[in-house]
Amino acid sequence: MTKAIMIQGAGSNVGKSLLVAGLARAARRRGLSVAPFKPQNMSNNAAVTADGGEIGRAQALQALAAGLEPLIDMNPVLLKPETDTGAQVIVQGRRHSTLRARDYAALKPQLLAAVLQSFRRLAAGRDLILVEGAGSPAETNLRQGDIANMGFAAAAGVPVIIVGDIDRGGVIAQLVGTHAVLDAGDLGLIRGFAINKFRGDPTLFEDGTRSIASRTGWAPLGVIPWFDQAWKLPAEDVMDIATRPGGACKIVVPRLNRIANFDDLDPLVGEPGVTVEIVERGRALPGDADLVLIPGSKSTIADLADFRAQGWDIDLAAHRRRGGHVLGICGGYQMLGRTIRDPEGIEGPASEVEGLGLLDIETVMTPHKRLALSRATYPATGAAVAGYEIHIGQTEGPDRVRGWLDLDGRPEGAASADGKVLGCYLHGMFASDGFRRAYLAGLGVDVGHRSHASDVEAALEALADHIEAHLDVDAILGLAAEI
Repeated sequence: MTKAIMIQGAGSNVGKSLLVAGLARAARRRGLSVAPFKPQNMSNNAAVTADGGEIGRAQALQALAAGLEPLIDMNPVLLKPETDTGAQVIVQGRRHSTLRARDYAALKPQLLAAVLQSFRRLAAGRDLILVEGAGSPAETNLRQGDIANMGFAAAAGVPVIIVGDIDRGGVIAQLVGTHAVLDAGDLGLIRGFAINKFRGDPTLFEDGTRSIASRTGWAPLGVIPWFDQAWKLPAEDVMDIATRPGGACKIVVPRLNRIANFDDLDPLVGEPGVTVEIVERGRALPGDADLVLIPGSKSTIADLADFRAQGWDIDLAAHRRRGGHVLGICGGYQMLGRTIRDPEGIEGPASEVEGLGLLDIETVMTPHKRLALSRATYPATGAAVAGYEIHIGQTEGPDRVRGWLDLDGRPEGAASADGKVLGCYLHGMFASDGFRRAYLAGLGVDVGHRSHASDVEAALEALADHIEAHLDVDAILGLAAEI
């Protein structure tokens, strides 16, 4: 018998993803076979799955909390924004189309079948499915054709818990307002509410909790204090990327408009000898950087144009003249070359643009997207490197002969003649402890013997402890319904 419960938010970024991860670990501690599920996600921070597709990074973290490998059925619809009005649509792990928001709204009802198919496959043989909503069900203008919140809950017969974010203020209005705008059918699915991100003494909100309960009739399930270790876990929302002060080695990362797979930074952020500084648009790249790291991008050519518009190309050239190191990953790797050609207009109008010229390579955009879990070796030290590839485009050129990784028996990446400018397509490589130590040693950093995987595991355990202490987990599991 499989049961399910859905966590929805009274607004965006209320902390649903971490709550589901914590609940997944708590359920696993109770001996339950549990899996996470998010019908529709919007994020450019994706993970490659064991079954060869891609899903939102948050569902990969939740899978880890549940003791599972990430699977495409955990997030059957993923939207990857490419412009302010359009996104690539991933269905059950594979690219379906690129659509403007209005066109996607017309497609949504057709996607419900795929969502329910994935939900049922995932549920087979498991005790519990923890479902995460997206945005807020209070956006009633999106209710028709909805597959992310109440539309899914109603179609799958899954009860709902609503979570409010007190850190932003107005949490009573968030929850009572949600109750006021939902129709009777959707209200009938809600079993309770919780308050998240409280700073201070949670008992001070007891009157607030009673007020919400009396106005809505929903059962109060807990007031959860701010979780201080959240930064140690992979973030999915680009708004959660922030400078993290650390040691003397400064790694500077320009915040690209369509930055993607920024969890590449997480293992570096955790190093006490390293400061990772996120440079916002409108600011110059700092002149005291040891390394400028250009991350992945969902729209490489557009982000390259914006990189130049910020004057970062000039700052990067100055950094190079000072002898500084540069690393480009995926889209950042493509930007470092001589040219980027998009003859088929995959990223927009067909075009050819000049790259930053720090590597003697050129990239041609192609329709095929490479999705792969990959293992490599860092020949400089023999360190093993595990990561994943998720990109379009083929890159070739003279600097490729200095491929600085051995990936599945072939050279990967490109390097300048002096070895200070590197690029590659491999995401997630800094999570490999031996490689991270070797690479940072080249920047003069002694990182000791820290294990990134152990740090993430410890943070998940601490998250579960936090959830258990402040949320009525047994009551939530008791509210889950058979599906």
